Amino acid sequence: MAANRSATADRRARIEEMRRAEQARERRNRILTLSIAGVVVLGLVGFGGWVLKKEADEKSAREALAKAPVQAEKSWDAKKLGRNHVTTQVTYPMKPAVGGDHHQVWMNCDGDVYKAPVPEMNAVHSLEHGAVWVTYNDKAPAGDLKKLEAKVDKTPYTLMSPVKDQAGAIMLSAWGKQVTVDGADDPRVDQFFTKYVQGPQTPEPGAACTGGMGGQGQGGAGVGQ
Repeated sequence: MAANRSATADRRARIEEMRRAEQARERRNRILTLSIAGVVVLGLVGFGGWVLKKEADEKSAREALAKAPVQAEKSWDAKKLGRNHVTTQVTYPMKPAVGGDHHQVWMNCDGDVYKAPVPEMNAVHSLEHGAVWVTYNDKAPAGDLKKLEAKVDKTPYTLMSPVKDQAGAIMLSAWGKQVTVDGADDPRVDQFFTKYVQGPQTPEPGAACTGGMGGQGQGGAGVGQ
């Protein structure tokens, strides 16, 4: 009898020891899990803070860029540029035109890259809607044109086309604004886009840049994508 009681006590002791060991493992696992979770949360918080700071810094940089004057930019009094819709040919005092009376149909300017010259009177209407018009002549390097095409292609309210008789190899125009740049990597390209794509110079902000001339079924002679 005594031997049986001793064996039973030993089994209970071993069971209790195993239970304590299991509880200790569970505590260690919980602590480890909470520690890992804490590290992950701290990492996410830190990453989120970094992202927010990066976005804030980029926004501040864009705002500073938009406020700074564009070097060697030419400006015309926007209030003195005609805005009538006309059907007769308009002779503009600058090349490319940056404003004035124009055709009632605008050139599509939702990142449209035209390989052939576009009607100037339609492009001027696009500028009225807040578009930036990138133009070039035969002197523009092919590499720069590819970079500019890629930039225009991903930027709403822009268009690009050749203008063979313009003075500069690469020129950027908005309503009442124009600059000749040295190439696609000229910092004034980004500045001009930031400042004037739907910028404060726009007579009709938010007006459409699609559904005009140059789209499917609407492209005129000499206009191509």
